[in-house]
Amino acid sequence: MPVSALRLAVAINPHASFGRRADVGPRVVEALRAAGHTVFSLHEANIELLRLSVQESVLAGIDALVVVGGDGMVSLGTNVAAGTALPLAIVACGTGNDLARGLGIPTGNTAESVQYLLESLTRPPRAIDAARVCHGGLTTWFAGALSAGFDAVVNERANLMTRPKGASRYIFALLRELLTFRPIAYRVTVDGVTSEVRAMLISVANNVSIGGGMRIAPEAKIDDGFLDLFQVKPLSRLAFLRVFPKVFSGTHTGHPRVELRLCRSVRIEAEGVVAYADGERVGALPVQVDIAPGALLLYV
Repeated sequence: MPVSALRLAVAINPHASFGRRADVGPRVVEALRAAGHTVFSLHEANIELLRLSVQESVLAGIDALVVVGGDGMVSLGTNVAAGTALPLAIVACGTGNDLARGLGIPTGNTAESVQYLLESLTRPPRAIDAARVCHGGLTTWFAGALSAGFDAVVNERANLMTRPKGASRYIFALLRELLTFRPIAYRVTVDGVTSEVRAMLISVANNVSIGGGMRIAPEAKIDDGFLDLFQVKPLSRLAFLRVFPKVFSGTHTGHPRVELRLCRSVRIEAEGVVAYADGERVGALPVQVDIAPGALLLYV
């Protein structure tokens, strides 16, 4: 066995991209074993069983965790590895792949993704920031972004949709929710300073994008020790529809109703609002979000 060989747990979501990329996991496992690594291939019927399998592998002793899928798998991996010395590696083959895009990890080509993984494992892992969310006595980690407004409502609807396939689900979900959505009254505490605000969107970003390429915080840096707080103040439906397409290019930031600011800590309170982090449901507000600089090790 080569000196550089690692003990790796490979957690696979066979339903990534609605099952269209089901070949990726087996190809990753095959390539890693051919490279001399010891590989524990993990795939279960649902995400909770997979999470348990991953935790058992960590307890048994592994050198790194490889997640194969989209941002949901990144969320699983982040919540296992953040705040520990366990490195994470990502093979992106999901619908959104937002964290992978932000890190420059290949997303569309299986052979390229496998080669990228093999090469990244020959280098020391990179430390990036992660965000710790405290909610209802629980703690959840994210590496990408947390949504707690219209964007979270859209995420919840999109996750329940089976059509259309791909990232366009978010656009259809957005247009549907826009018909009835009203600005939300929030209490937001930023680095200890509290204010009452009305907003359509509030997100706390560590990465650039959410929802498969919506560049909500185009200047966000994933290792600067800061969060990017993104808010969209109340707009008419027509004005919102004019602003929304600009999110994909990141040119929305000049709009007078769009606010971006750096911070290290955010508490968000509102009635009847559910937060999402890295595309996964966190729970009802309030949430407390704090940056943890360098808390996540990644092979990139």
